[in-house]
Amino acid sequence: MKLKKSFAFGFITLFSLTLAACGNGGSTADSDSSKAADGKPSGEQIFRVNELQEMPSADLSLATDTISFTALNNVYEGIYRLNLDNKPEPAGAAEKAEVSSDGITYKVKLNEKSKWSDGKPVKAEDYVYGWQRTVDPATASEYAYLYESVKNAADITAGKKDKSELGIKAVGDYELEITLEKATPYFDYLLAFPSFFPQRKDIVEKYGKEYSTSSDKSVYNGPFVLDGFDGPGTDTKWSYKKNKDYWDADTVKLDEVQVNVVKEAPTSYNLFQDGQADDVQLTGELAQQAANDPQLVIQKEASTQYIELNQMDENSPYRNANLRKAISYSIDRKSLVENILGDGSVEPKGLVPADMSKDPSGKEDFTEAAGDKIVYDKEKAKEYWEKAKKELNIKSLDIDILSSDADSSKKTVEYIQSAIQDTLDGTKVTVSPVPFSVRLDRSNKGDFNLVIGGWGADYVDPSSFLDLFQTGVSYNRGRYSNAEYDKLVKAAATTNANDPEKRWENMVDAEKVIMGDMGVIPIYQKAEAHLRAEKVKDVGFHPAGAQYDYKWTYISE
Repeated sequence: MKLKKSFAFGFITLFSLTLAACGNGGSTADSDSSKAADGKPSGEQIFRVNELQEMPSADLSLATDTISFTALNNVYEGIYRLNLDNKPEPAGAAEKAEVSSDGITYKVKLNEKSKWSDGKPVKAEDYVYGWQRTVDPATASEYAYLYESVKNAADITAGKKDKSELGIKAVGDYELEITLEKATPYFDYLLAFPSFFPQRKDIVEKYGKEYSTSSDKSVYNGPFVLDGFDGPGTDTKWSYKKNKDYWDADTVKLDEVQVNVVKEAPTSYNLFQDGQADDVQLTGELAQQAANDPQLVIQKEASTQYIELNQMDENSPYRNANLRKAISYSIDRKSLVENILGDGSVEPKGLVPADMSKDPSGKEDFTEAAGDKIVYDKEKAKEYWEKAKKELNIKSLDIDILSSDADSSKKTVEYIQSAIQDTLDGTKVTVSPVPFSVRLDRSNKGDFNLVIGGWGADYVDPSSFLDLFQTGVSYNRGRYSNAEYDKLVKAAATTNANDPEKRWENMVDAEKVIMGDMGVIPIYQKAEAHLRAEKVKDVGFHPAGAQYDYKWTYISE
C-alpha cells in the first residue's frame, strides 16, 4: 500500500533526526560506511549492551517505556517491522496490506512461515486476542488509547462496548480484516509498534498474573527470545537469544544480545574501555571528552523531556499558570544541554519536537508553525513568581522534584533544583531520584510535586505528543486540564482525512494553548551519546517507535 500524499506530511523529516543512524557502530541500509570489507559477520556473534535502568515490564499490553519496548520489539513481531531506513515493511504479514480507497478497511494476509518459539504457528486469532486484551478495561493498559483509530476501541476502553466488537476479525487462520473509525495517516507505523503485536491466549491464561514476569512465562515470535529475565523493575541482567523458530532466522546473525543495567556513566565507560561492553551511553563530561572518538554515536530522537506539575488537587499551587511560567523561565536550557548533558540533546522549542513533522505542503516545521520559543529569563521568572505569590496568598513554597536515578537524570534534577531555588526567592527545592520503575509507579499514582519525565514519539506525527495531555488521559500524570486544548485535540482527531490542512491547524493551535499555559514544562529535546564498538554493525535505530532493532546487527572483528 502507498500512503496518499495528503497523509504523508507527518513523516517527511523523520530521517533528518538521526545524526548518525548508528555511526561507526552500524549504518542505515543504504550506507556501507560501517560494514566490513566483505560485509560479512566474523568472530563471536555476541553484542553486549549496557542499559541505564531496569526493564519495568515485558508484557506487550502493559509496557510503557523505551527499555521495555526495545526488548519487546526484538523478541516479538507484528504485522510490520520498521527496517533500517525506518520504513514499515511486511513481517508478520506476507505482503503489504490491501487498503480500501477510503482508508478505512485493511485486509492483511499473514506470513504463514511465522511461528512462536514453541513451534506453533502465529495465527490471525493471536492478533485478535492481543488487540482485544490491550483495549479491555480489565487489563488497564495505558497504551489502549493508541487504538482509538480502530473501530469501537474508544467505546470498549470506556466500558460502553464489549471487546469482541473491536474492529479486527480473523478471516480464517491467516487473514485479518481491520476496520478503522477513520482513515489514519500513521496507521502503518502503529502496525509496527509493540502494543499492536499478537499474543497467545493459552499462554496468557496459563500463567495468569505471572504472565511475562520472567522470560520463561511467555512465548516469542521475533528474531530473538527473552532469556534470563527474572522480574520487572528489579532484574539487572537479561539477554535476547537467537530464535531458531523465527521465520527469517537466516537474516539474524547475532547469537545473543547481553543486557547489563549500569546506572553510572563512568562505570559504563570503564567497562567499554576494558572491552567488557560493546555499547554504552555517555553524558556530561564523558560525552564531551569522547567528542573526537570514532566510536562515538550521537542519536537525536523524536523525544521531549519535560517537567509535569501535580495539578490533581483543586487546591494545588501548580494549577496556577504564573507559578508554572515562573519555574519555566528560571531554567537555562542552553546551559543544561551543553554543560550538564553534553550528549547532543538540544534546547526544546515546544512540547512537540523540532524536525519531526512538516505541514501538508512539506515546507514548514511544526514548531515554526506554532511559533514555539521557550526562553530563559530570570527577570520574567521573578515577575511571574511575584504574581503567583499574590494569587496563591503565599510567601514561600516547598517543592520536591521526582526523577529517575540514572546518572544523567540525577545531574538534570540537581541542575533544575538549583535553577529554581536560586531564581525564585522563598522556594525550597528538594530532589527525589529513585529507580525508573519506582518513578513510573509514583508518577501514575500522582505521588509527586514535580516529576521529570518525557515522551518519545510512538509514530511520527504531532498527535503522538498532543494526545497525551487531554483531560483524563492516563499519561497526563500531572492532570493538566484545559477545555480549549481538549477541544482542539479532539477536533484534530476527528477531522476528515481529506482535510489535512484543517487537522494541522487544529494541532498547531493546541500546541499554542498548552505552551501558553505551560501546562507541562519542556526542558530538552533528547539525544543519546553512545560509545559503540567499531566491530558492531547495522544496529537499527528508530527516532520514533521502539528504539532499537537488532535483527540485522552483526559483529565483524
